[in-house]
Amino acid sequence: MILFAAAGLGLLIGAVLGALGGGGAILTVPALVYLLGQNPQDATTSSLIIVGLTAVVGAVGHARSRHVRWPTGIAFGVAGIAAAVAGTAANRHVEPHILLLGFAALMTLAAIGMLARARHEP
Repeated sequence: MILFAAAGLGLLIGAVLGALGGGGAILTVPALVYLLGQNPQDATTSSLIIVGLTAVVGAVGHARSRHVRWPTGIAFGVAGIAAAVAGTAANRHVEPHILLLGFAALMTLAAIGMLARARHEP
């Protein structure tokens, strides 16, 4: 049953990522924690792998169409990988409820930033 739930959530999150172009961890971490029962540390690590693989698959089509800015993508990717490794190591030392509160705060800040930006766009 968990396998079917995970596959269904994966399809849903993948469709949203494809349609909106981002936000993978914001969708994946809560799904893994609250719907599939993973602990927060494992969910944050799992989301890195899930979102990373999704991004690679999405990038293939853009690369074929020559819509990838390779220097920018490589620089962003290397920095992101380094930060992900450091963040994963650090999250093992944080209480699960504090990790989820921090994640919720980050989600809230992202939402506020998106809403503020949307108000200033024509």
